Amino acid sequence: MNRREGEGCPRRNADAVQDRDASANPSSPVIAAFKVFQQELDTKHDKYERLVKISRDVTIESKRTIFLLHRVTSVPNAEDILNEADVKLDAVRQKIGQIAEELRGEDIFQFHRAFTAGIQEYVEAVSFLHYIRHRSLISLEEINARLVFMTTEKLDPKGSAEALQPGGQVLTFQVTPSDYLLGVADLTGELMRMCISSVGNGDIDTPFQLSQFLRQIHDGFSYIGNTGPYEVSKKLHTLRQSLGKVEDACYALRVRGSEIPKHMLADVFSSRTTLLDPEEGVV
Repeated sequence: MNRREGEGCPRRNADAVQDRDASANPSSPVIAAFKVFQQELDTKHDKYERLVKISRDVTIESKRTIFLLHRVTSVPNAEDILNEADVKLDAVRQKIGQIAEELRGEDIFQFHRAFTAGIQEYVEAVSFLHYIRHRSLISLEEINARLVFMTTEKLDPKGSAEALQPGGQVLTFQVTPSDYLLGVADLTGELMRMCISSVGNGDIDTPFQLSQFLRQIHDGFSYIGNTGPYEVSKKLHTLRQSLGKVEDACYALRVRGSEIPKHMLADVFSSRTTLLDPEEGVV
């Protein structure tokens, strides 16, 4: 029986002999090649994890900026809120500068999944601030123009650090069109929340402005159709729901606004949006 087991697995015995010979010879070209592969994979994995952590910080700070901006409808001096939001977004841009530093000389699409969530959240925050100030949509070119960074070190061609020079190396980070579109799609949910807050404060003009603006964004996404990224088509459903809720609120304000006290407008709006989508709630 022992002889049959040995005869039935010659390939296993040959592999065992080969593994034993390779382990016995550290200078084997196979072992040397795999050590190089191991180092490359470890380096890529470590960089990926660092990008994930930076992206998480970008996401957190961008969300805090968005929460701050929602206070503009309930404070007497909105400019103080906007200035504070500018300071927060400057700090977020410094984090994005760290992403640009990590991606220097790398293929951005190898690591795109690691930081795309943070970049989308940043686009949402900066476009929300831009809308509050200018009542318009910030362009991709305007966003990328602010993502230019100056490093403190200048590297020679061999990669060794020279003495610090006042004019270091210029790094740029380019937000991809898909991240821009996904961030703008998320912006519509914040604008719908802004509409609720405005109605609650007795502002009956802002909902109509938001309705027109959201309709323009929806028309723009309609031109993309199914030719854009898969994630964009998924968020288009949420965009349509946000637009429907704002338009329904504008309808209620136009038809019954004159007979409803201002302090009760928010309750009427909330009840109508609940009837629109009772299971989903506010997006």
